[in-house]
Amino acid sequence: MNDEMLLKAAATKKRVMSLLGLATKAGYVASGEFSTEKSVKEGKACVVIVAEDASENTKKMFRNMCTFYDVPIYIFGEKTDLGHAIGKEFRASLSINDQGMARSIEKCLNQESSK
Repeated sequence: MNDEMLLKAAATKKRVMSLLGLATKAGYVASGEFSTEKSVKEGKACVVIVAEDASENTKKMFRNMCTFYDVPIYIFGEKTDLGHAIGKEFRASLSINDQGMARSIEKCLNQESSK
């Protein structure tokens, strides 16, 4: 049973990373601390993703900001994985600025967290 759960988690992670790559190619991603913060404050961000291995200060800053601006936030993946998915070296934070793409990514992330 445990192996089955690990396989499902890996498949979900792969799906999210693929969707992030697609969103990047479509121009719906703002990555990096400054760009992510800017898109949240301008009301463009539909969802924010922060890497699990980001600093506690970064996680806290984005949690507070996303709560204030009413933007969903997910702590997911590692900096290198997020960066690789969007064609960069590493990224601690990114925002999805399209409602449809954000919904698809959220759906996958919610499946991951419900297990």
